[in-house]
Amino acid sequence: MFALEAGMKRNYWRGKEKHGWNSLKQSYHHHRYRRTNHSNYAERPEQEETQSPVNAGPSNSENSPSSLTQNSVAPELPGFYYDSEKNRYFRLLPGHNNCNPLTKERIQYKAMECKRLRLLEEEEKQKKKTARAGLNSSMLLQRRQLGLLSSTSYCRLVHELKVNCMQRRKIEIHSPDSSVAGTSNFKIIVADVACERIFTVNDVEHGGCKYGIINLSGLGKESLTVEMYDNLYFTNRKVNSVCWASLTHPDSHVLLCLMGIAETPGCASLLPASLFSNSNPGDRPGMLCSFKISTAWSCAWCLNPQADNCFSTGLTRRVLVTNVVTGHRQTFGTSSDVLAQQFATQTPVLYNGCRSGEIFSIDVRQRNRKGQSWKAIRLFHDSAVTSIRLLQAEHYLIAADMAGKIKLWDLRTAKCVKQYKGHHNEYAVLPLHVNEEEGLLTAVGQDCYTRIWSLQDAYLLRTIPSPHPSSKDAIPSVVFSSRLGGSRGVPGLLMAVKQDLYHFSYN
Repeated sequence: MFALEAGMKRNYWRGKEKHGWNSLKQSYHHHRYRRTNHSNYAERPEQEETQSPVNAGPSNSENSPSSLTQNSVAPELPGFYYDSEKNRYFRLLPGHNNCNPLTKERIQYKAMECKRLRLLEEEEKQKKKTARAGLNSSMLLQRRQLGLLSSTSYCRLVHELKVNCMQRRKIEIHSPDSSVAGTSNFKIIVADVACERIFTVNDVEHGGCKYGIINLSGLGKESLTVEMYDNLYFTNRKVNSVCWASLTHPDSHVLLCLMGIAETPGCASLLPASLFSNSNPGDRPGMLCSFKISTAWSCAWCLNPQADNCFSTGLTRRVLVTNVVTGHRQTFGTSSDVLAQQFATQTPVLYNGCRSGEIFSIDVRQRNRKGQSWKAIRLFHDSAVTSIRLLQAEHYLIAADMAGKIKLWDLRTAKCVKQYKGHHNEYAVLPLHVNEEEGLLTAVGQDCYTRIWSLQDAYLLRTIPSPHPSSKDAIPSVVFSSRLGGSRGVPGLLMAVKQDLYHFSYN
């Protein structure tokens, strides 16, 4: 009897031990393959903190950094991926699905595409949106009539309201050569100062590039058509940078920086805008001039009379300033590649942004270029600087880098005074677009979203998804102006992506 009782006790404790092991194993698998609810509660204070009163507008609920990263809260486990819809982990089995491999990149792309389609659908349904809580046209008009708002502040806030109500419409592009229109992908569009024309760089099927100028005079009509004129010049080299040049009159030429291939060196080509016109091709003049240089990452044209007819190119570890008329060159050695440039207009000073993250200025009138003593102003980012823009008074400079940071610098104190959050970039050279009169800052991220901020308080006004699926070769190129087509033009945003051109109009 004692033996039977001892055996029953052993079986009892073995059952308890087995039950404890199974519960421990179940708990382990629960934590391994399923995200617990405690993590959700742990994230709520952080998300509420980002929803500050400044960023409390309805249009920003999908644009805040917390909402963009909420799917990446779950920790990454090697060999597993996390499904946010099913709230659990799934194992990646290599070799079991070779026909349709399940990779982290494809999962992220699928999630991004679902979000893009959802945002496009919401934009179609929601015609009227408000950037800031409590901000509307009647309230602005009442405060203006009471003298509580200056004319500058009133116009700026009206533009903020209009930007949030912009509607996308596709533009019909006409060309004298019907076989040319719509056959190549837009890569770069750059508007002239008056926003009457945009210069386009298009990729073609066999790997080359072609150039054209689009006349925006038709944007104010109901047909919403524009005229595009191509030229006979063609290159199979990559275009790194483009800017308008004022040689004989404002925006009379276009400056192109072309990469070298094989034994062919790079060059900076200055093309007359008259090359792109609806005239007899046999009557078109030849290329004005071309300067052989090593690979140029950036270029800028100087409008200051003290450095008349000069342009700059940012090269590998040096800056080259060239006078178009005399051919005289000045070389400034740097410690890094120069990816962004802009000349000041009040003084002949050139601002440069480098791959190392440094921003420095050069007074092109100086003769002594030994060492680094010629650097007048020096600012520093933590990543490669991809774009710089001076404000009109030239006391402030806006710079963007490859870490997605956009900073406003006070050049008098060499300190960062403001940051514009939400931009996305990892390795691409992406431009900034500043419209100081309207008080707006526009940038296209590597995620193919176009973001518009208030220049004054860095508030993110709107995030516009691309009409096409996101990819490296489908990053939109944009132009914003309140006078597209000239002094009597229409306000709005132009977006070129793939083979299409869109107009986001105020009305």
